[in-house]
Amino acid sequence: MNDHSQPGDSAEHEYDHGALGDAEYAEFMELAAEEGFDIEDVEGAIEEAGHGPLPVLAVVGRPNVGKSTLVNRIIGRREAVVEDKPGVTRDRVTYEAEWAGRRFKVVDTGGWEQDVLGIDASVAAQAEYAIEAADAVVFVVDAKVGATDTDEAVVRLLRKAGKPVVLAANKVDGPSGEADAAYLWSLGLGEPHPVSALHGRGTGDMLDAVLEALPDAPAQTFGGAGLGGPRRIALIGRPNVGKSSLLNKVAGEERVVVNELAGTTRDPVDELIELGGITWKFVDTAGIRKRVHLQQGADYYASLRTAAAVEKAEVAVILIDASESISVQDQRIVTMAVEAGRAMVIAYNKWDTLDEERRYYLEREIETEFGQVAWAPRVNVSAYTGRHMEKLVPAIETALAGWETRVPTGRLNAFLGELVSAHPHPVRGGKQPRILFGTQAGTKPPRFVLFASGFIEAGYRRFIERRLREEFGFEGTPIHISVRVREKRGAKKK
Repeated sequence: MNDHSQPGDSAEHEYDHGALGDAEYAEFMELAAEEGFDIEDVEGAIEEAGHGPLPVLAVVGRPNVGKSTLVNRIIGRREAVVEDKPGVTRDRVTYEAEWAGRRFKVVDTGGWEQDVLGIDASVAAQAEYAIEAADAVVFVVDAKVGATDTDEAVVRLLRKAGKPVVLAANKVDGPSGEADAAYLWSLGLGEPHPVSALHGRGTGDMLDAVLEALPDAPAQTFGGAGLGGPRRIALIGRPNVGKSSLLNKVAGEERVVVNELAGTTRDPVDELIELGGITWKFVDTAGIRKRVHLQQGADYYASLRTAAAVEKAEVAVILIDASESISVQDQRIVTMAVEAGRAMVIAYNKWDTLDEERRYYLEREIETEFGQVAWAPRVNVSAYTGRHMEKLVPAIETALAGWETRVPTGRLNAFLGELVSAHPHPVRGGKQPRILFGTQAGTKPPRFVLFASGFIEAGYRRFIERRLREEFGFEGTPIHISVRVREKRGAKKK
């Protein structure tokens, strides 16, 4: 349901007067002033909510150099696993950070394993996938140890990738360490930034350099009709759910592989495949076609590749093995796609193997485990037999249409007015907060800013989201809703 989009809505990731149109913008700001909102505050809230995809920073380096400690320092909270040794896995590898008013994503590449191929091969392989998704890289080296052969191997990889690099010389706790850091000029990556991830020393200067290296918008600019590129699909799911079989089925029988595009890795990363008369770009097919066997850390490795693929894609097709119970890992992958703000389709594979009893229990599992993403189009397929594969493209197109839907501000406020009148917010503490007005600040995914007279509870926000979906569609896309509360101007004047 994309019939609410307006002509000229191609600048989805910007919010300015043109996003509403001059007349609509003026009317909206007049309404904001009448309700007692500060105009700069309103503009700031809309700009904050209307940002597009954030640029991505990868933090790379060999084990025990303090990558995860530095990630914690960058994001300002203790979330990354700091035990940087074999056997430590991570369920989440991307985090949001902010420095000097700019927001960006951080990819934590801790947890590298020393497998049978040797540490150099393991480090290089895992670094490639993080760098592939990144717009800039922080390369962490232990200044006390100095540059090792493994560090030199990563340097060669960074030069090949051509991404901006900030060199962090870690474990510099005092003036004596400054001399150790200076030796890292020999790596040829520019100025080493002496830091102590543990104590925070020098990290501010390093982050200033990071902001200079990061672009204002990510290099992975979304494709589509407006930009003339094929739409990007990430086919993701836990190991052994049939991703390889599904990819081979769509590439082999639904026409042919049109082309293979070499990325920064040694394997083909993206493939152009024609489906339903349309050319689509499937991202990171090397991670699907080539099974990766690590003695330890395979879960983390899969999470890193999944995160990288999702960052590059516009729509995530999540493959679930319908013959098995929905797992915690399945739920984490769905959450990863939702948090990344991507359009989503859920494909239940091996449907041909299900008996009536399994189908009954699967429906119950879907209601329980995936109730929060009931908006995602669902297809029941068999990668082995090709059953219902023709339903995949319409589901993807539906999800992308919802992802790009924009609701005009006038229509949105008419809807909100009727909704609030019929279903007001519950009274709390003798007060009843009201939604006063709102606007859609952006698309891909749809992002709304609501302006209210008081704090709006999470349950009421979910209610608003449900009604937005009922009224305007938004099938196949997450919706972001932020609320800005009106300040008590009278209290400020006293």
